[in-house]
Amino acid sequence: MYTLRTLIFITALLILTQSPVALSRPEAIESLLKRLDSKRASSSVQESAAIAVLNRLLPSHIHSFVFEIVSKDVCRGHSCFLINNYYKKSSGNGPEISIKGTTAVEIASGLHWYLKYQCGAHVSWDKTGGVQIASIPRPGSLPLVKDKGVMIQRPVPWNYYQNVVTSSYSYVWWNWERWEKELDWMALQGINLPLAFTGQEAIWHKVFMNFNITTEDLNDFFGGPAFLAWARMGNLHSWGGPLPHNWLDQQLCLQKQILSRMLELGMTPVLLSFSGNVPAALKKIFPSANITRLGDWNTVDKNPRWCCTYLLNPSDPLFVEIGEAFIRQQVKEYGDVTDIYNCDTFNENSPPTSDPAYISSLGAAVYKAMSRGDKDAVWLMQGWLFYSDSAFWKPPQMQALLHSVPFGKMIVLDLFAEAKPIWKNSSQFYGTPYVWCLLHNFGGNIEMYGILDAISSGPVDARTSDNSTMVGVGMCMEGIEQNPVVYELMSEMAFRSEKPQVLEWLKTYSHRRYGKAVRQVVAAWDILYHTVYNCTDGIADHNTDFIVKFPDWDPSLNFGSDKSQQDNMQILLSSPGTRRFLFQDKSSDFPEAHLWYSTQEVVQALWLFLDAGNDLRGSLTYRYDLVDLTRQVLSKLANQVYRDAMIAFRRKDARALNLHGQKFLQIIKDIDVLLASDDNFLLGTWLESAKKLAADPSDMKLYEWNARTQVTMWYDTTTTNQSQLHDYANKFWSGLLEDYYLPRASTYFGHLTKSLEENKNFKLTEWRKEWIAFSNKWQADTKIYPVKARGDALAIAKALSKVMLQVRQTPICRKIQKVLPQLPTITCMPKTIASKMPDRHGTFMDIQAAGVGNACSPSRVPPPVFLHLSISFYSIF
Repeated sequence: MYTLRTLIFITALLILTQSPVALSRPEAIESLLKRLDSKRASSSVQESAAIAVLNRLLPSHIHSFVFEIVSKDVCRGHSCFLINNYYKKSSGNGPEISIKGTTAVEIASGLHWYLKYQCGAHVSWDKTGGVQIASIPRPGSLPLVKDKGVMIQRPVPWNYYQNVVTSSYSYVWWNWERWEKELDWMALQGINLPLAFTGQEAIWHKVFMNFNITTEDLNDFFGGPAFLAWARMGNLHSWGGPLPHNWLDQQLCLQKQILSRMLELGMTPVLLSFSGNVPAALKKIFPSANITRLGDWNTVDKNPRWCCTYLLNPSDPLFVEIGEAFIRQQVKEYGDVTDIYNCDTFNENSPPTSDPAYISSLGAAVYKAMSRGDKDAVWLMQGWLFYSDSAFWKPPQMQALLHSVPFGKMIVLDLFAEAKPIWKNSSQFYGTPYVWCLLHNFGGNIEMYGILDAISSGPVDARTSDNSTMVGVGMCMEGIEQNPVVYELMSEMAFRSEKPQVLEWLKTYSHRRYGKAVRQVVAAWDILYHTVYNCTDGIADHNTDFIVKFPDWDPSLNFGSDKSQQDNMQILLSSPGTRRFLFQDKSSDFPEAHLWYSTQEVVQALWLFLDAGNDLRGSLTYRYDLVDLTRQVLSKLANQVYRDAMIAFRRKDARALNLHGQKFLQIIKDIDVLLASDDNFLLGTWLESAKKLAADPSDMKLYEWNARTQVTMWYDTTTTNQSQLHDYANKFWSGLLEDYYLPRASTYFGHLTKSLEENKNFKLTEWRKEWIAFSNKWQADTKIYPVKARGDALAIAKALSKVMLQVRQTPICRKIQKVLPQLPTITCMPKTIASKMPDRHGTFMDIQAAGVGNACSPSRVPPPVFLHLSISFYSIF
């Protein structure tokens, strides 16, 4: 029951939302846009920045384009780009195409649009295959656009980019060279509202020193480099530290370079504001301040060395004082570069009471601290809390927070809109402007996954819905450099006012990505669209494949029982502080890895990809996709092999357990060899980039430990309990599989086998002791791993595809091979695959199960021979 004070407050909110003030919201956004436009670099600076992007991408064509910044009046009051033929006569290979835009980002987006849709080119992250520009004609021969040219307007003002943890999962070890590539990619994708969180610890150091906080105090406050995101959010402190002073200086310098380039490109950076997270020492210095110690966030035993941080209540006057000081220090360091600030005081950290009046006062205090530092400040807030803690954030509480600041002074990120859109069930965030965001990735995991239909339709549906308050689209993945198809489509939605036909779009995408149209690849992408990239089960995909997320349990016990759940599994479900993690089916007797598609059909896609190898062997984008797809198929196969091993253990069948256990281990080895054949799947790259940032051997040791720990145990352990976050940031990287995931599975199966041989219970605790000790040693190790690929990816993938057939062939396939020994090579596949294979690749024989014994083959059959089967060649597919 609510108090009378609260009811009066809620009534006032309802009256306010129906009042004429609500009509001023569009005007408030327009006023903000005009103010931000006034902060942009000059036209000449932006034009030069766009030319520099072109020069880094396509230096051979630097004279083929003319760029010009134009006002929004040319674009009917919107942000846009215009592409036209350049008709002025020039001698030699002069300008051919004119691209105009309201900012340098718009010009770069126009360039990208032209290269994609006129020249068939493709741009993705280097670690997902990089660029395909071989299809671009030479200077002097660029294709013309239609006489009237092309004008593309943004349907909404902003294209937001980054999650607050992306800085740790993806950017942590970047230098300026890598950041420059990312900023170019961002500009080409049309991103104009990026988060800019690098270097903030240097700002905090200067601010807190003015409040008598010492460097020693801050050593206990800051996390290590790979864990800064969670120290910033108040989830932990000092884990992975102490943070070297060299890091502070280095990252501050890097942030100034990043911000300078963002401004040159016409982007609006989003800076940080104070959320209340403070060092423990502040409580001693200001004993009367309202500082609360927060609860535990995922430690094993609530160790105070890194558990339970301190939060300064926004209602305390000291909150406003520190908040104002922080923003003013940023302005001093960077200049007046933005009016938009991120603050997530209540992210995975609920207020102490659900009283709407109290929540409103907290929100108002948070904004007051911002506006004291910048009178025009706008609060950008992640909307994740409304999903992750929906039990707390009911309509009265949501409205209280969202309406605690003046209209137009808050923008909400609908963070998980592709799967769990909040705008639909909150009356458009109760009138608050919001950004439709794609979350997609957790922990920087590597897994082929997506919801392309939701991406292509969700932003359009939200924008055109009644009383829409949508003001942008965004990409808020926890880690980047995976699933390039997802991010290319999402980036285009910043410029599309209508829903694209995804299947048709994919046909052009595959053509652009590989530089040519190949029938088998088009067919493969058709399959992938309806399977891997069509996850409609509502589950956020955090890779739980057993190779990288190995179950920590005793299979002799009932997995679904309370005892098993509590004592034998460390699977994160929905306990406080872990709401970002995946939810698993408690009713299952076995651990279940996330699977949302027919594996049989995805194997068909792999066969088609392999068959295109001769045409695309030299393509780096093809190689990346082939390796990734083969990895995906093998990983799902390993899940079933693992399950077979657990069934054998339950049946006390030691021979079968050993057989399936060895198969599982062999698959890990095979995937490691596969991943080693592509530069983009190497552990060594991650580790070496960390070490390169170190100023001395001590820093190097610390940085490498941070890098190794984040992708393995993540957080603290005891001798018998793994970190609650182990494998959260798992990676399919060569080196990590061979030296980390393989020993883990090997020791586990060894303990299972021993328990059967001795007819004793499985000693889970003993395995944990052995494994945790191994992991701690590996995290502290300094072994050097390769940074260059070795092996022929196509040859390896083909060889592994044959191994897959041998691992789990159906009896019918084995029978066929037995009765046709005279054939030099026999490959079994379903009809649905063979029907899409070109005839030139072999002779096909349609053999039904009932007629196998009567099958005959011609005396001369060019290998290989493909047998059309009316059943699948894997029992699991």
